[in-house]
Amino acid sequence: MPSTAVDTELLDQALAELREGAASWTATPIAERIALLERLMPRIVDGAADMAAAGARAKGYGPDSPWAAEDWIGAPWALAQNVSACLHVLRRIAAGKDPVEAGAVHMRDGRTLVDVFPATGWDTLLLNGFTAQVWMRAGTTAQQVRERAAGEYRGRPGRPAVALVLGAGNVAAITALDILHKLYVEGQVVIAKMNPVNSYLRPHFEHVFAEFVERGWVHFVDGGAAEGGYLSAHEGVDAIHVTGSDRTHDAIVWGTDEQADERRRDDKPLIGKPFSSELGGVSPCIVTPGPWSAADFRFQAEHIVTSKMNNSGHNCIASQILVLPRAWDGTERLLEEIRKVLHELPPRTDYYPGAGQRLASVLEAHPQAETHGDGDCRIVVPDITDHDDMLITGEVFGSALGVVRLPGDTPAEFLCHAVDFANDRLPGTLGATLIVHPRTEKTHRTAVETAVAGLRYGTLGVNCWSAIGFLLGYTPWGAYPGHTSQDIGSGIGFVHNAFMLEDIEKTVLRAPFAPTPRGLFSGSPSLSPRPPYFVTNQTSRTTIERVTRFTAAPGIAKLPAIFASALRG
Repeated sequence: MPSTAVDTELLDQALAELREGAASWTATPIAERIALLERLMPRIVDGAADMAAAGARAKGYGPDSPWAAEDWIGAPWALAQNVSACLHVLRRIAAGKDPVEAGAVHMRDGRTLVDVFPATGWDTLLLNGFTAQVWMRAGTTAQQVRERAAGEYRGRPGRPAVALVLGAGNVAAITALDILHKLYVEGQVVIAKMNPVNSYLRPHFEHVFAEFVERGWVHFVDGGAAEGGYLSAHEGVDAIHVTGSDRTHDAIVWGTDEQADERRRDDKPLIGKPFSSELGGVSPCIVTPGPWSAADFRFQAEHIVTSKMNNSGHNCIASQILVLPRAWDGTERLLEEIRKVLHELPPRTDYYPGAGQRLASVLEAHPQAETHGDGDCRIVVPDITDHDDMLITGEVFGSALGVVRLPGDTPAEFLCHAVDFANDRLPGTLGATLIVHPRTEKTHRTAVETAVAGLRYGTLGVNCWSAIGFLLGYTPWGAYPGHTSQDIGSGIGFVHNAFMLEDIEKTVLRAPFAPTPRGLFSGSPSLSPRPPYFVTNQTSRTTIERVTRFTAAPGIAKLPAIFASALRG
């Protein structure tokens, strides 16, 4: 039963207004849907600095802090990039073209793959050397991919419906991107309940989605678990999407009373409506042995630390377990570089509620743990041998990194062990990162391809932190298929799916192993400098500010300033 503190009248009224507006959204033609996004984009730019500054203040630093780059990346730029991706596909459809170019869909080893990034020439310029393929489920043909894509706009529109989006409290753009997905991919109007941790974002989102709010297609509300529970069970809500933890999902679907386990066992959920989710897990970063140079060790240490320290580790996709080869002479050298990078970073706190207690539990369980920041943070547990260790069995959601060393005298042997460990031992299937030197991949191509195919994760980043798949818009974001409401894991369904593909298995991202110009000598030539999302990038905030404005309104005249800033990073 909802708490008496819940303002049910306000929530009922919001749902009634959305129900009234649902039919008009369903009837809105594609040309007007495109125009709405075109008018929305300048509002992202207009409020970008204020939105990023709000996130910085909430995390305990100023808008000019080096850390503030992540607030630009994870808020205005992510939103602009996803809107841009959506517009690219909608404009293709409006022009009478298929959503996906015929040449982007192809077969390899009996599997259908779709090239989704780069999608435009601007993508090739700004993220040179970055690529993404969507792997379709086994048995899906290329013709089926092309026919089923973008059903909302090609003869299979959804019925008028109201979706509940339960917002996440960590990364600012998550709630906004989930709203965008529900509106444009699934054709549903949205009531979005802000998470109490970042409810300060509500006025910023209301500004961005102003037209949608005015026309009764989006409504924002505040509240905690009681409001979320009331809305989830409300007859005025047709579908639910939640980003959070498996505990949130289970509390809604099975309840929290003494009968919850019995309901789950008997598969008698309290909520029977469609329910999609993105719920995190324990994400691995797997490092393949290879002929690394001193510069490679430093660059990949910065890469690994970024995957841990972005947002202080308060990411569902943060690397929590670093999987290293026990027999490789580079293992200790890489760990030493990681320690150096952690020490060199400016101070910040693990701000997310409960983080201090969770990190204290890690230290209590690991007397040998190292701390590389102020207080009990930036924890490294350098050699976990017990595969029932708490860092392996549960998500910490903070700045703790565990190291697991696995056997294998060759890259092929190591990768075999690493894939089995990640798939069978680590809970969750949202994302994994695989680091492999280009010469190692060339020499052991079959072993690397087998590992890429075998890792059961919704997004796999090869030489690229898998979280980049969250940002691009063209790359579907969600857990590897197979979870059920009784065993929810990392969730069910995909969002951020601009091409509106169906039958998705996973996305495979690839990035250069080394930045320009060094990539020319390592076998991964590209024009990409040190990525602006690296926590060590010295010009990241300036670069991302400029990229955000470019993404909203591309133009050749803006490129020199972007490149000048990026190359200094």
